[in-house]
Amino acid sequence: MSVTDSPRLSSLLSPLCRREALLTLPAQEAHVPAARHFAADLLETWSVPESERDSAVLIVDELAANAARYGRERMTLLLLLDLGTLHIVVSDSGTAVERPRPDIAPDEHGRGTGIVQCLAESTEVHQTRSGREVRACLRCSA
Repeated sequence: MSVTDSPRLSSLLSPLCRREALLTLPAQEAHVPAARHFAADLLETWSVPESERDSAVLIVDELAANAARYGRERMTLLLLLDLGTLHIVVSDSGTAVERPRPDIAPDEHGRGTGIVQCLAESTEVHQTRSGREVRACLRCSA
């Protein structure tokens, strides 16, 4: 596990960004709880209200679980708190954006992205040179 600053963050940050943190973990389901606990502890330190923190931690959990399932080598969690918006960005080293499969019952897979979309103000999925990146934004009163 590593927590680092990243030079590529500058494209996401406004000049008034207040807080940011980056966590890189192996893309394995066993590391999803570490991402969840990291986010919960950090957001509490940043004084994010409990109800907003709970929503953010659930989003982190769902996105990290997907990154662990579909990524190959590593997954990265980026949290940015900027002007009343919490940006949650999870990247992995997977090769393709997964699409829902009609042959799998919805109660077995696919609820995670629905949960994220319900809780987040906005979501985006991007394929990058090194893998996949999912962004979710939440309004935050911290």
